Amino acid sequence: MLLVAFLTIGLTAPLTAQIYKSDNLEIIRLSDHIFQHISYLETQNFGKVSCNGMIVVKDHEAVVFDTPAEDQAAQELIMWIKTNLNSKVKAVVSTHFHADCLGALNTFHQAGVPSYAQVLTLELAKQQHFPVPQHGFRQSQVLQVGDMSVQVGYFGAGHTRDNVVAYVPAEKIMFGGCLIKEIGAGKGNLEDADERAWPLTVQKVKARYPALKLIIPGHGKVGGAELLDYTIKLFAKTQTSK
Repeated sequence: MLLVAFLTIGLTAPLTAQIYKSDNLEIIRLSDHIFQHISYLETQNFGKVSCNGMIVVKDHEAVVFDTPAEDQAAQELIMWIKTNLNSKVKAVVSTHFHADCLGALNTFHQAGVPSYAQVLTLELAKQQHFPVPQHGFRQSQVLQVGDMSVQVGYFGAGHTRDNVVAYVPAEKIMFGGCLIKEIGAGKGNLEDADERAWPLTVQKVKARYPALKLIIPGHGKVGGAELLDYTIKLFAKTQTSK
């Protein structure tokens, strides 16, 4: 059931505001061109988990980072972008191979949206019989959204072997995915993690993007560069205790 849908691209609204909410999907505006999408995944070990993604919009084009967890939410998201932002989704990027990143990938494919991911993501998704992204890159991929670029980069293992981050230089906003933890979070799902490499990988991310102002983690609340420091400290304990 639709609860809130009060902003279209031509209306004035405060930044960092919830602009859409249904039973399956929530959308929060973070800047003029960046939105956070939130969907929900039922898990065996952690119950119902909220999962973040990012939408970048400019000049009637949009790129989505991580699919919603379920197909219904993905359908809502694609339609919301078309109807409320008057934009076409030109690409979807999965930041690693878990269901909270590509669970609804087939919905995007059925809508004619091309998909991208790090080459390991393609390999691991295929092994797990998950939907497989169509196009792979190794270290980096730059996507254009109108006249604005988004840098997608692979810095090493952490939450998974294939996790990447996406950075929008014009907005100084990053989607960290599950590589980056919200403040106060625990270590979460470690089934495919490399705990020793994790803090080193995040240190590389921090060094590469010193000007960033806002980070969307894979789960939980948006924050600033302190999310990088928190994640580094959380997993640095692993290195000293082994």
